[in-house]
Amino acid sequence: MRLLSAAAFLTLFAVAVAADASPLPSPRQVEVPSENGTLHAQLYKPDGDGPFPVVIALHGCGGLGGRSEPVQHRYRDWAEQLLKGGKAVLLPDSYGSRELGPQCRVKERRILARRERVADIMASRQWLVQQPWARQDRISLLGWADGASALLWAVRPQSASRKAEPDFRSAIAFYPDCRISSRLGWSARIPTLLLIGARDDISSPPACRQMIDGARGRSALARIVVYPGAWHDFDRANFPLHAIGGAADPALPERGHLGTDADARADSIKRVAEWLAR
Repeated sequence: MRLLSAAAFLTLFAVAVAADASPLPSPRQVEVPSENGTLHAQLYKPDGDGPFPVVIALHGCGGLGGRSEPVQHRYRDWAEQLLKGGKAVLLPDSYGSRELGPQCRVKERRILARRERVADIMASRQWLVQQPWARQDRISLLGWADGASALLWAVRPQSASRKAEPDFRSAIAFYPDCRISSRLGWSARIPTLLLIGARDDISSPPACRQMIDGARGRSALARIVVYPGAWHDFDRANFPLHAIGGAADPALPERGHLGTDADARADSIKRVAEWLAR
């Protein structure tokens, strides 16, 4: 076979790089009907008619958007990774839809993981099954911190809804607060993966381990991965490890440590892709 000339090779390489670097579709706001009004959500959808697998992605207590952007970089990063894999991503805004800001330091929360946020998950699911571009049999859940806690409530057998058939395909929870669920005999009706850092001092790795271990034998597949040396927010890109300072930032927990763990982040990206492909 004749070899390409250097010039031809460089031309083909440049075209390939340009194609790979082509901008991804931007999110668009959609309105999701719910029992308590309208739920605003940001939708990332591949080009074309589909149908596409969909991930409902659930923000933490800091909220979905930033000061000048509808989706914080940490969630946009994950949404874009999933989008590259051919999945649509729906990010419901549980706080902004109710004209609320971050809830991390609110003592008496009006939006509870086990109540309002589960309702938002179910409303999102009901909206998606009506969209012709969405694969009804491949709608999964992905959540972080408070959003992951809501996910744990939503996948319990007691939360099943006849209106949401077929059920969610799978679920992935990043560092939820498992303390209540572990005491209530948690189990899941769909395959659920939990990812947490061993040094997380905001959530509780021991409670999460106890919760998953306690579900064996009476639950759908439930697995936990505890990353040695990793803290809260370990999957967040380019976020140096630091202790939460004394400033009363409503978008941050009151105390603890946050920061990227490169090895844990890389492994979690791989595991998320594999779990969603089940």
